[in-house]
Amino acid sequence: MTRGAWAAIVLMACRCAFGLNPALDVSQYAHTSWKIRDGFPKGQIHALAQTSDGYLWLGSEFGLFRFDGVKSLPWQPPADQHLPSKFIIHLLSARDGTLWIGTSKGLASWKDGRLTQYPELAGFYIFAIVEDREGSIWASGVSVPRGKLCAIGKRSVRCRGEDGVLGRGAFNLYEDRKGNLWAGVKNGLWRWKPGPPTFFPLDGEPDGIQGLGEDDDGTLLVGWNGALWRFVDGKRQAYPLPRTTGQFRAKRLLRDRDGALWIGTSDRGLVHVHQGRADVFAVTDSLSGENVYSIFADREGSIWVSTMNGLDRFRDLAVSNVSTRQGLSSNHVTSIATSNDESVWLATRAGISRWMRGQIMNYGTRRRAFATDQGERARSLKELAPMALFRGHRGRIWAATVNGFGYVDGERFVALPGVPGGPVNAIAEDTTGSLWIANQNRGLFQVLRGSVVQRLPWSRFGEMAHASALAADPSGEGVWIGFHFGSVAYFNGNDVRASYSTSAGLGEGRVNYLGFDQRGVLWAATEGGVSRLKDGRVATLTTGNGLPCDGVHWIVEDDVDSYWLYTACGLVRISGADLDIWAAAADKREDRKQSIQVTVFDESSGVRSLARAGYFSGQVAKSVDGKLWFLPWDGVAVVDPRNIPINQLPPPVQIEQIIADRKPYDGAADGKGLVRLPPLIRDLRIDYTALSL
Repeated sequence: MTRGAWAAIVLMACRCAFGLNPALDVSQYAHTSWKIRDGFPKGQIHALAQTSDGYLWLGSEFGLFRFDGVKSLPWQPPADQHLPSKFIIHLLSARDGTLWIGTSKGLASWKDGRLTQYPELAGFYIFAIVEDREGSIWASGVSVPRGKLCAIGKRSVRCRGEDGVLGRGAFNLYEDRKGNLWAGVKNGLWRWKPGPPTFFPLDGEPDGIQGLGEDDDGTLLVGWNGALWRFVDGKRQAYPLPRTTGQFRAKRLLRDRDGALWIGTSDRGLVHVHQGRADVFAVTDSLSGENVYSIFADREGSIWVSTMNGLDRFRDLAVSNVSTRQGLSSNHVTSIATSNDESVWLATRAGISRWMRGQIMNYGTRRRAFATDQGERARSLKELAPMALFRGHRGRIWAATVNGFGYVDGERFVALPGVPGGPVNAIAEDTTGSLWIANQNRGLFQVLRGSVVQRLPWSRFGEMAHASALAADPSGEGVWIGFHFGSVAYFNGNDVRASYSTSAGLGEGRVNYLGFDQRGVLWAATEGGVSRLKDGRVATLTTGNGLPCDGVHWIVEDDVDSYWLYTACGLVRISGADLDIWAAAADKREDRKQSIQVTVFDESSGVRSLARAGYFSGQVAKSVDGKLWFLPWDGVAVVDPRNIPINQLPPPVQIEQIIADRKPYDGAADGKGLVRLPPLIRDLRIDYTALSL
């Protein structure tokens, strides 16, 4: 298959339609919080909406604010127009571009520079506004003793509730996918249309029924009596949730475009239900407040949450992270290995964690312990202190611990006699089945069929100190050795057959990683760049060729013809085609002049920058599904090369202000973007924003 075909596959596989990865917990998304106590904005935010121009509108107790993702500015209607009240309760951006504004004293709409009020709802608290599939606007007015429910069409406004049938009014409205309009009131639930209104009593909700949403099969969901319920043919069915979520009062429900259910509670923060499991994100997790007022999904797929104390945003990351929040035994992970059964094995300070299809099993407690084959007492891997992991050719998982070296067999740890434990910097397996183990303190061990063939002290290799990386030669016996103080050597038949150092073009400093690509080319990640060893010649890719920095921790090839480098300034992706162009130049000894194109994923993409690489074998691994797992010294990071969220939606550009001869003019003053300037202007300044939130 050609590289062009691979590139087309990558582009088609990119998740460019926005949303949040439903496999992740809330804590694995990028989270940003703006706090009221920090002055953003003034007052509690009760309502959220996004208009077609890209602005996010915030309705607070002190008025309406317009937010561009960076700053929020108070919005004022033209001088001859005014809102019924500055206390904003609900907002809706309709399909025709109208912004509907529900206040504590009535309803208004804003379109084309004109603010319209609706006398039918004057003096009412507007708790909810929805647009149905026919384009009618439904607004709920709450008042004592009687509320109203009004349908606003192009030519008329029709209201019900004067007879007291709604009690104080509807506290929320929801139209399901079948076209049913539901209204939650103080003592129950109304199905208002189609057909004649039908009432279903639900007693015991002090603030009325507010949590209304939909299950993935179209069933109505209702927050009631401290829990979430499915509402089928007028009967309640408990919605299945893990016990860990506890009881909560559901005020707001949102099902995002990827199928996850977001539940805003009045006392627990956010409950997130996804792919058969649930997680809670609360104030202790840095949510701005425990009482959620509104949940909103913007056009780029981010989720916005307003609470009593501020505003929160959740967005997808190119690189997700797994931590103790997802069940790891410890966030301090020293090594990683993948197996053929889709498992990912992690050596942590608290034992071994095994990830498989989203579930994590920890082998670090006495209830689930590994035992040695010598019949000793059962010891947990926490006691054995695992340091390094390695997957052999037959899928066997090898582990180096403080107490010894061996392999995992089911739920047993089988120790190899004669192979010491301690810090193991690298492990490799050659074509004969020999296992090579670089023990930092004891030397290089060659093990075949469970027996030590030879042990070579590091002094055997001169003054290059101990090995920091190993790679078995795929074309035959022997092993390539990368050293802590620099240089790479090929060892076979009890002799060093070749050696390369900085004088031969190798990158400077410690060799952090050695690995062969699918073409049989050896790559060495060093502190001074990434070096390519082919046909006895070394070429090194550095910042001079386009790398963002020289310190490279490892390099691996993915399944879609790209190379990934973990560097001191982030995760770098290089297309195979670009790297081939550089390699062709290297073969002609013109590599220093050849630049490459790179994509860098840094902290904003979920990647932690590390000045130095990890020390134990297994800092990166590729699982059977093609995902790359690597260690940022704080949990484990995961990137899916086939499924990288890329925002390809161009941000609309809005002119916010024009300053002509030092006099400001509002770019949206007349609602149409028309600004009339006096003649003979000598100095012109245009303030604009590009609305990608």
